[in-house]
Amino acid sequence: MNAKKKFDHSNDLVFLPLGGTGEIGMNCYCYGVGPADDRSWLMVDLGVKFGEDTEPGIDVVLPDVGFIASDRRNLAGIVLTHAHEDHLGAVAWLWPQLQCPVYCSPFAAQILALKLKEAGLDDEVPVKVQALGSKFKVGPFDLEFVSVTHSIPEPSALLIKTKQGTVLHSGDWKIDRSPVLGRGMDEARLRQIGDAGVDVLVCDSTNVLREGHSPSEADVAATIERIVAEAKGRVAITTFASHVDRIATSVRAARAVGREVVVVGRAMRNTIEAARACGYLSDAGRFLDEEEFGYLPPDKILLLCTGSQGEPRAAIARIAEDQHPHVSLEPGDLLIFSSRTIPGNEKEVSRIQNNLARLDIDVITADDALVHSSGHPRQGELRELYSWLRPAALIPMHGEPRHLRAHANFARDCGIRDVLIPRDGHIFKLAPGPLRDVDEAPFGRLHVDGRLIVPVDDGPARQRRKLSFVGAVFVGVVLNAKQDLAADIDLITDGLPMGLEDDLREAAENAIGSSPKPRRKDRNQLAETIRVSVRRAADMAWGKKPVVKVSITQL
Repeated sequence: MNAKKKFDHSNDLVFLPLGGTGEIGMNCYCYGVGPADDRSWLMVDLGVKFGEDTEPGIDVVLPDVGFIASDRRNLAGIVLTHAHEDHLGAVAWLWPQLQCPVYCSPFAAQILALKLKEAGLDDEVPVKVQALGSKFKVGPFDLEFVSVTHSIPEPSALLIKTKQGTVLHSGDWKIDRSPVLGRGMDEARLRQIGDAGVDVLVCDSTNVLREGHSPSEADVAATIERIVAEAKGRVAITTFASHVDRIATSVRAARAVGREVVVVGRAMRNTIEAARACGYLSDAGRFLDEEEFGYLPPDKILLLCTGSQGEPRAAIARIAEDQHPHVSLEPGDLLIFSSRTIPGNEKEVSRIQNNLARLDIDVITADDALVHSSGHPRQGELRELYSWLRPAALIPMHGEPRHLRAHANFARDCGIRDVLIPRDGHIFKLAPGPLRDVDEAPFGRLHVDGRLIVPVDDGPARQRRKLSFVGAVFVGVVLNAKQDLAADIDLITDGLPMGLEDDLREAAENAIGSSPKPRRKDRNQLAETIRVSVRRAADMAWGKKPVVKVSITQL
């Protein structure tokens, strides 16, 4: 790594994103102080991103933290701003590389404990639970949780104070002055922080493309209560499993009209358990398991279902396919999609909605009524936060390139002069002085493939993607002692059109026949000759080159 030599950055406060700038999800932000060869690091959030269609068989994508792991003696700790998957979901996967304390709120600790237990790490990871609004020290960093509002309990911005400067890391937030649960946005404290001086605001960009203010959760609650009160048959609501405010809203709507609440989906049951352990949902009453669904009259049921983002194995996907073992919907029943479709999930969500239409189920989405509000700030909320903090500089985070660029331009329009658009793997000087890109660090992505962490570039997803386009041919050859064919060539195709086998087998035979017998003794060379010949024959007949695997047996 070659630092730019014309500036002395030996005592800077620096910022290194390893995920979350240029994508939505996989948030992982590192702050460092000290010389480059002996820098103390603080990691803020360690989240996942979910696999896409181009990554077959990959459910979860992780940030590559190898750069920090190689210097883990200088990693003071990981601080989690809240309990969403894209902010803490990678801890159980990557903590063995990092092996440092983890600091978080009580609710985040409950969610994290479930994940650590599944990974067999529940007795290994030192989790330091911090009260809401608390101040604590991690290495050379003086930290403070500042309560904000979001779509999960106990979200916090993180105030980071060092000798070099002060940063407010916003986490995920919105301004909601009438939240259903929790203590709400600590506007007074944010104003105090602004009065004391903020060198840099590192800020959520997810919803920057929208003007105005996000609707309050209370407005969403009023809409859901009205829809449930007017419904005649079964009502099902699918939302993010972690959205405890929305769960509370749904429960109150159900209880108001005498409906029982049936929870369908393990992730939502886990969230409810964690919320109750922290004192939330204490007045929600008893939740029924899915096995009790069949004993209730249609007008006495409200279903809470996982799968609002189209996850194929989640509850609502199985219900829409009429494949769930305990739960089914009938014509005239109602399903509320109380969520926003995350970019990239449109096809999966549409598939579920079409399957519900085939079952003659009524569907209400956020396009039809105010049944969801984003947990991220629109432009009006950003402008308010700027006015409270009055930061000298701003770095947009948590967004795709279009979000980051729009946020940078918006901040400049609001009078923040020093703005820098970050990139994963770049080290940026935050203080003292103006923002500057000063160095680079190795970064990348890792795939979770089943129970294993595998590389992206040379991992199995790339081969699976190729197989999904062109299929595979398996060629089995048996040679006798004279290097002649001892049996017919065994050829198996997978994913190819029918009728190509004879042409491909003939190509393999010709490849063997054209190879002099002395060269046939070199099994690798002969296998490669057969492979190339079979691919060429497939290309001529079909117009595609399949993956070809050749096995040679010598008698």
